Amino acid sequence: MIDKVRRLFQIPNTRYTTKEIFHWLWLAWRGNHKQAILNALIGLLSVGVSLATVWAVQNAIDVASHVKPGSIYIAVSTMGGLILCDFALSIASVWVRNLLGIKAQNRMQQNMLDRILRSEWHGRERYHSGDVLNRLELDVANVVTFLTETIPSSISTLAMFLGAFCYLLTMDWRLALLIVVIIPLFVLVSKVYVRQMRRLTREVRNSDSKVQSVLQETIQHRMLIKTLESDEMIVGKLEGTQKELRQKVISKTKFSVFSNLVLNFGFAFGYLVAFTWAAIRMSLHTLSFGGMTAFLQLVNKIQSPARQLTKLVPAFVSVFTAAERLMELEENPLEEQGDPIELSSPCGIRLKGINYRYEDGDREILRDLNFDFYPCSCTAILGETGAGKTTLIRMLLALLKPTKGKVEIYNAQESRELSPLMRTNFVYVPQGNTLLSGTIRENLLLGKVDATQEEMEEVLCKSCADFVFHLPLGLDTPCSEQGGGLSEGQAQRIAIARSLLRNRSIMIFDEATSALDPETEKKLLKNILSTHDKTVIFITHRPAVVEYCDQTLTIEKIQ
Repeated sequence: MIDKVRRLFQIPNTRYTTKEIFHWLWLAWRGNHKQAILNALIGLLSVGVSLATVWAVQNAIDVASHVKPGSIYIAVSTMGGLILCDFALSIASVWVRNLLGIKAQNRMQQNMLDRILRSEWHGRERYHSGDVLNRLELDVANVVTFLTETIPSSISTLAMFLGAFCYLLTMDWRLALLIVVIIPLFVLVSKVYVRQMRRLTREVRNSDSKVQSVLQETIQHRMLIKTLESDEMIVGKLEGTQKELRQKVISKTKFSVFSNLVLNFGFAFGYLVAFTWAAIRMSLHTLSFGGMTAFLQLVNKIQSPARQLTKLVPAFVSVFTAAERLMELEENPLEEQGDPIELSSPCGIRLKGINYRYEDGDREILRDLNFDFYPCSCTAILGETGAGKTTLIRMLLALLKPTKGKVEIYNAQESRELSPLMRTNFVYVPQGNTLLSGTIRENLLLGKVDATQEEMEEVLCKSCADFVFHLPLGLDTPCSEQGGGLSEGQAQRIAIARSLLRNRSIMIFDEATSALDPETEKKLLKNILSTHDKTVIFITHRPAVVEYCDQTLTIEKIQ
């Protein structure tokens, strides 16, 4: 069956087979079947009401012209009742489409984002963040619309086509067959259409992602761009990507307009043939005026579904492209899944013969590294830029696996090879401003969801972030993107407070005090290290930090 569909639509070879794409779409549909079924039921009811309305119009005209006996009031009332039913079904359709549609889209975005967050970490990301956002927004919307609206509406459209054809068959079998014979011609045209349109759609979507990537980077680094006075250069870069997008859209539009022109010409010709046929029969008194009205309505109700079914072809093209782009995001394998494994404090970390090389790298980053971050120790990791400090930290956090050797986490009772499930034993404070948009309170709660007011105040004092108490809104002070509204030093101290609130056995600080003045840095280090109940690791270039450490690990850059 799959192969027949493939041959019918002339779907070109891609990195995913048609069977794989259909399987992925089926799994996606199962998560949104409620809306799809409701849309299909409403569509089928609408078909029944629509065909009944055709009969009601014919009956009312024939009664009014005394072709058949009956009450004109009953006939008109029947028409009115069916029109009201159609109106009610239209409202129900809009309600289901808008209310359940956004829920279905949100659900799929959540699932995709959850899948991305649970996947393995790679230091060199394959897709730009703007491209990923584009896929999560537009491609998800495309897939959800296709599964919950396009497919159900196609079922009702097919039912309308078959119902109208059977009705027309009872009135004039010759014309019914003539109209249907034209349809295979459009199927043949669609085979050529799909092949070209799928390629053009993919090119447009990729170009659109490039535009979004440029926009996102520009907004994210607008201060840097302003200080470098590179406004014109960036706008020129945006214009270049937009020009590429426009060219792709123009090519797609030209092809689409030409295809629609041919299609509409065929349908217009078919309608003229039907009208001429009905007019001749009416002039020969073999068809009443009401019959002619019904006749032309049925022709329209055959052509309209046929027109809708031809639109299914570009919809298939579009959803195949969207599905491929979303499947690409799922290529990254998942991390080890399961319940977190927390070891009793205090814990240490041991490196045994660690080697690491990136998959696409031409040199080793780390080679035969051995070291013991023993429990309750304070260690400074030193080394020049590019020596592998960041790589080592990602390895300690179980984000990367060594290509050789192993990383162990241990305490007085046991020693285990480090895995993602053991990340719960760590707290990490990265370099720079890492606050999210929201309030200071919301940022702190990321460290501990159920933290009390007293606990938050305690860690703020310990991290020298007591300036928060003097802000007009205190903990409810809003922060914009990346902690906007706070200085770099203030944002760092709140980030450190967040890590203290998490309260784990092993704490890793990556240049986390780089924006602090010497006096504040000294006070903060004393507060953090006063209890000697944590294993603390600093990645630093600052001598003041090294002075507080029990040991140092110097990483030499491998040439």
